[in-house]
Amino acid sequence: MAHNVYIYILIMFGVSYAIRVLPLTLIRKQIQSPFLQSFLYYVPFVTLAVMTFPAIIEATQSTLAGVLALIVGIGAAWLGGSLFSVAAICCIVVLVSEFFLV
Repeated sequence: MAHNVYIYILIMFGVSYAIRVLPLTLIRKQIQSPFLQSFLYYVPFVTLAVMTFPAIIEATQSTLAGVLALIVGIGAAWLGGSLFSVAAICCIVVLVSEFFLV
C-alpha cells in the first residue's frame, strides 16, 4: 500500500492551523479563571524547558559535562544571574569539564 505524503502534510497543516486559530475564535473575552491564567502564563516556559533539557544533556561529547553544566546553570540562575551570564557559565563548565573528561 503506497502512502501519499501530501495527505500527511495536509493533516499536519490542519492540526497546526487549528491549534492556532481555535483559541482566537472560541475565546473572545478575557479569561477570568486564575488557574487558567496561571496555566497559560507558564506554558511557554514549560515548552521551552521540554525542548531545551534533552539538548543540554545530549549536545556535549560527554553526558557528564552536560549534567554538570545543567546543575551549575540552575544554580547560577537561582542566584539571580542574567541569561547571558548563565549561558556563558554553562559554556565554560562544558569546555572545562570536557577538557578534563576526554
